[in-house]
Amino acid sequence: MRRTALAAVCLAAAATTALVGCQSGQDKADGKASATAASSKPKEPFAGLSADEIGDRAMKATTGASSLRMKGTIQDDESDGTIRIDMALNKKNECAGTLGMGAQGKTDLIKTGDTVYMKYDEAFLREQSKGESKADVDAAVSLLAGKWTKMSAKGSDAKDIASFCDLNTVLGGAEDVGSDGSSGGTADPTATRAGTAQVDGATAAVLKVKDGKDRYTMYVATEGRPYLLRLDSTAKDPGSITFGDFEKPVPAQKPAGKILDLDALGG
Repeated sequence: MRRTALAAVCLAAAATTALVGCQSGQDKADGKASATAASSKPKEPFAGLSADEIGDRAMKATTGASSLRMKGTIQDDESDGTIRIDMALNKKNECAGTLGMGAQGKTDLIKTGDTVYMKYDEAFLREQSKGESKADVDAAVSLLAGKWTKMSAKGSDAKDIASFCDLNTVLGGAEDVGSDGSSGGTADPTATRAGTAQVDGATAAVLKVKDGKDRYTMYVATEGRPYLLRLDSTAKDPGSITFGDFEKPVPAQKPAGKILDLDALGG
C-alpha cells in the first residue's frame, strides 16, 4: 500500500480549512467505530486476502465513488487547533457542508456551478480578524456574520477552495496504491488485520497500518463495495475521518434569500 493513499485522506481537511481562513478578510458519516475489534476469521469478500490487498481494494472503491461525505476532526500542528469537517462532495466539482477550527467558529460552504457560497459565523470572523482595529472587526462582523456570500469559483480568492470541492482533487493520488509501489526509497506502509468492528452499524474489517513512526487504523466495509468507512490517525496530526453517503446526491444548491456579492464589493 503506497503512502499517497493515506496522505491524501488525512491531509485534505487540514489544507482546506487553511484556505477557507484566508478568504474571510446523513447518516453514515455520523457514527463512531466500536472500541473493540473481534478476532474472528475474515468474512467475505476478504477471505484469503492480505491486509495490503484489502487496503488497496478499499482505496480503489472509495476513489471510484462519484460522491461521498467526509466527517471528522484532524489536529493541525500549525495552529495547534482541531479542524472539524463535515462535507459532501462529488466529481462534478460540487460540495456542501461546514468547516471549522476548534472554538474559533465555523464556515458553511456550498459550491455549485461556477459560484462558491460561504457563510461565516461571528466567532470565525473575529478569529480571522485578529490584529485589526476593533472598529474594523465590528464592521466585518456586522457586514458578514450569519449572511450568505458568493464569489466566482474562477476568481483568485475562491479557486483554491473550489478545487477542494472536486472529489478527484481531494483524493488525488489515493487510487495509486499497491503492494508493488515505492515511496522515494523509503519503506512502504505495512498493514495487518485486526479483526472486525462496527462503524455506524456496519461491520468493517480493521486494518492496522504502520508508516514509519505514524500509525493508522482503517475500517473497510465487509458488505457491498469495500468502501473505506473510517480512517483514524495517530500520526503527527492525529484525527479521525468517517466516510459515508457514497453515490448519494450532494445537496449543493444556491442558498435562499439575500446573498452578498463579495466580488462586487471588492471590485
